[in-house]
Parts: sequence; C-alpha cells; structure tokens
Amino acid sequence: MTHEAPSPQHVPVLLEQVLEYLDPQPGQTIVDCTTGLAGHAYALAERLAGQGRLICLDQDSTYFEIIRQKLATLPIRTDIVQGNFSDIDRVLADLGLKKVDAILADLGLSSAQLDDPSRGFTFQADAPLDMRIDRSQRTTAADLVNSLPEKDLADLLFTLGDERFSRKISRAIYQGRHQGRITTTIQLARLIARTLNVDPDHHHGRIHPATKTFMALRIAVNHEFEHIEELLAKAPGLLNPAGRFAAISFHSGEDRLIKVAFQQGKQQGYYEILTRKPITATEDQIRQNPRSRSAKLRAARRV
Repeated sequence: MTHEAPSPQHVPVLLEQVLEYLDPQPGQTIVDCTTGLAGHAYALAERLAGQGRLICLDQDSTYFEIIRQKLATLPIRTDIVQGNFSDIDRVLADLGLKKVDAILADLGLSSAQLDDPSRGFTFQADAPLDMRIDRSQRTTAADLVNSLPEKDLADLLFTLGDERFSRKISRAIYQGRHQGRITTTIQLARLIARTLNVDPDHHHGRIHPATKTFMALRIAVNHEFEHIEELLAKAPGLLNPAGRFAAISFHSGEDRLIKVAFQQGKQQGYYEILTRKPITATEDQIRQNPRSRSAKLRAARRV
C-alpha cells in the first residue's frame, strides 16, 4: 500500500524508468542528488519501505520545507542537505557514510524553478536576468551578458547552447549593452528576436529564438558541465558493489558527458551499462509533463 504524496501537480520526469533502473530495495541507502520538489525522492522513499536511508541533496534550498513535508508522511530516515552534487563525497563523509547503494541525478531544472519569474530562467515574464540556482553565488546571467568580450560570449552561446547564430546574437548584445546595461529577461529576449528578424510578440515556430541563448547562459552561470563531470568522476568510488547510478539529462552536451563516463567505466571494468541507448519518455508521460520530451535517462551498475 502506498501513501498519497502531496502536490500531485508535480510530475517527476521518467519516474517509472528511474524506479526500474535504480531498482531501490528496503534497507538501502540512496542519494537523490537533485531533489527539487521531491517527486523522485518520494517514490524512492516508498520503495525503501521504512528501512534504509534517503539523502536529499540540492543546491537550491528554496523548496526544502516542501521536501520535509512530503517525506514526513513516510517512515524513512531522511537527510536534507544543501549543496552541489559535485560535492557528494564531502556530503556523504559529513553524514558518516563512505558508500551508498544508488545515486540519482536529474540534471534538469524543476518546473517550480522554471515557472518562478523571479529566478530569471525564462522569458515568459519580465524578471531580473539572474539564473542562479544557488542564490548565494555572486555571478548572474546579467553579469555575463554585460561583461563578456564579444568573442567569448559568441563561443559560450555556440558551445553550451548549440546556437548557430551565436556570432550574430553576440554582436547585437555587445552593441546593445553600450546603449545601456541589459538587466531583464524580456529585454534580452526581445533583442535576440529582433536580431534574428522575428517579431518578439508574435514569433512563429517551435521554439522562441532566445531559447538556446538562455539555456547557454544558465549552464554557464551555474558551471553545470563542470559539476556534472565532477559527479561522474566521483560516483563509481561512492557506490557499493552492484550499486546503481542513474542520470537524466536534457541537453545533448550533458548526455554526451554521461555516455562517455559510462563507456570509460565499462572499459576500465567498474561499470556495467544498463541502458544500451538513452531511455526516453513515453507518449503518456509527455502528455502529463511536456518537459519530459527532451529527457534522456542512462544507468549503470557498479561491478
């Protein structure tokens, strides 16, 4: 018998697939590296059946009270820790743990973060150009937009956002900021739309022309790729024999890092790859949560 979780409007991405490939069992110790609104964490805690331990790690403490309230309905030992998943070894050491049985990393932003205008992740509403996941860090997206040299900004948009118009957009930003500091999401989104000859109020097509620029800036502000590389490097040494590691990515660069790390682990004899190719959402899951359309799950088992 399962408990009914609060906040049913939150639909965790690829939940059934995560449970299948992590295969949580009573008595295990599991780390959810990116707890968010605890959608995955709640389901994992249910599978632990009152035994074992769940470590909830997230660098954004905004929703910690929601996490506590959700997990309080389940009889499971839970630790809620603020920190980046790249610090997972330090976090576990502080908790008196050397190894765990499973690690989950959902590398996408939560819907709550994306839908909160004050965070500056989206151009659906006007807000400060922030994009910090951990609000205690200093550098914001506005800092990058207004200070990076034109070439460095173009390289950032191309490398992290796969933006083919990176040089054109960078040139427009460079020229625009000389007329006044670019400080809001709408200000930047409109500048990009006009640069690409798109009506900023009535753009036609599948995605807004500023989408890739915003993604690249978010990745850069939060040093996301560097933190992912650290997590991937540390995970094998933190898993018990037969321990499992599952990672969900939303960006081709993230997926590439995970794929390479798992392949290297297999070649070096410490990973068995459980997913021959990335696992994607079903049509039903996409209907329930459209953001799951771009999600990819890869999993490996410690040999």
